[in-house]
Amino acid sequence: MAIIEVTVVPLGTGDTSLSKYVADCHRVIEKYNVTWELTPMGTVFEGELSMILKIIREMHEVPFDKGAQRVSTTIRIDDRRDHKATLEQKKKSVMDKLK
Repeated sequence: MAIIEVTVVPLGTGDTSLSKYVADCHRVIEKYNVTWELTPMGTVFEGELSMILKIIREMHEVPFDKGAQRVSTTIRIDDRRDHKATLEQKKKSVMDKLK
């Protein structure tokens, strides 16, 4: 199972606010049965890599569909195959070490 972080940023839109694009990208995610979490700087998914990459491809197109002429998408992939890791397990591991 992979944990993947993505940030989709439309460039040259003439507006510094990205929330409408983020909301539209999340409408794409809601079509799929995947675990995800919105963060202040992006979206984190857990699931099968091929499915998440398909979703990210659709998210990347959203700003173009809204009139953007340029889009920068950043993807970070943690594809661990020795055992199943979830978003919650990763956070819990750190929190346990802070005790």
